[in-house]
Amino acid sequence: MNNIINEIREKARQLLAEGKVDVVIGYEKGSLPLKATPCFVHSPEGVDSLIWDETCENNLAAYAAKTPGKKAIITKGCDSRALAVLLQENQLVRDDLFIIGVSCSGVIDQRNILAEVGEILEAKISDGKISVKGMEGDKEYLFAEVKDATCQTCRYPNPVMEDLHIGETIEVAQDAPAFADVVALEEKSASDRQDYFKEQMSKCIRCYACRNACPLCYCQECFVDCNSPRWLTGGVNRAENLFFQAGRVLHLAGRCVDCGACTRACPQGVDIRALNRKMTKDVYVMYNHEAGIGEEGKPALNEYTTNDPEQFLVKE
Repeated sequence: MNNIINEIREKARQLLAEGKVDVVIGYEKGSLPLKATPCFVHSPEGVDSLIWDETCENNLAAYAAKTPGKKAIITKGCDSRALAVLLQENQLVRDDLFIIGVSCSGVIDQRNILAEVGEILEAKISDGKISVKGMEGDKEYLFAEVKDATCQTCRYPNPVMEDLHIGETIEVAQDAPAFADVVALEEKSASDRQDYFKEQMSKCIRCYACRNACPLCYCQECFVDCNSPRWLTGGVNRAENLFFQAGRVLHLAGRCVDCGACTRACPQGVDIRALNRKMTKDVYVMYNHEAGIGEEGKPALNEYTTNDPEQFLVKE
């Protein structure tokens, strides 16, 4: 891991010193244990703050279009897929990007740790183990035990596009995507599914952290912020929470890269991914489309052919 960090810093220093980029977008150590935070390095002297480990959870593609000038960006597999969609939608100019690709074995989900040890006071990552000192006790975890759920089903740990790759690549079988979690939800009765989402939407406080963390929610004005027409009352209730979340899912249809940024950002632990995964499965089944797996092509709903399925038009 240290070799990867050193290589990232050296390449960042070179790019900035030679004036090839104006900024390097990467990660630095956060103010809380087991938390990295996005950072923006503008000079060769600042590159020593850059890090790379299992705490680098943010999808940095969310900052690419908002950062002016030429930029280098440290890119995981899911980040690169989001960049690909942004390029397809003309939100980025490829010549303004220098993509430093790093294969990712997954990031840490702190929820189970916090539930067991309380507030984390100190933490150390070493040899695939996470040692934690918490307010309510100490514990050591294997990385596999606290690996984010999104990362456990990831089929693209290696960047799908890059200008430079640092470190080794990860071998992964490129079978058809598995949607066991979606199938399990689909097999529940309608009333059970309704009860599940009622429970989830009851937790939502509509802080919009999910929207703000998403690299593909880049609208200048979100529909929930519109005053004319006014889509939501401004209060927080279950029906309007579902309306907001369903609106996001439809907006991301054929575009979501399943990076998990929305779920990790949620302070209430709402199962946002369940809705996104259902839509991802439907788009894959109907259109044989996966979002952002290459620079070429367009999102599924941006293209039309006479062979497109149109079951919604047919009355049985």
